[in-house]
Amino acid sequence: MPFVLRNEAGAIVSLHREPLAGGEALPGDHPEVQAFMQGSHSAVAAFDNLDAGLVRVLEDLIEVLVSRNVIRITDLPAAARNKLLERKDYRTRFRENALQLLPPDLH
Repeated sequence: MPFVLRNEAGAIVSLHREPLAGGEALPGDHPEVQAFMQGSHSAVAAFDNLDAGLVRVLEDLIEVLVSRNVIRITDLPAAARNKLLERKDYRTRFRENALQLLPPDLH
């Protein structure tokens, strides 16, 4: 059974496995506990989406640095090089299979 701490408005602000001062025991299937857990999962998902966007920025940055001969792709560790090339290949294949709604000259 989790123990919850609430803020002044009565909303749950944290869950704990062990009893603590000011904590309240609630069953794990209590609607407020479930709502709190769903909220924390959506925050993690939002952070994961930010990470995915940052990965794309870093890929683009590396591509620019390589194209301007600031670094060579061979300067990167083999594992990083393989991941970058694998993702680039996947993006290329994905674009080739994408639905083309406009003629190429209008992109």
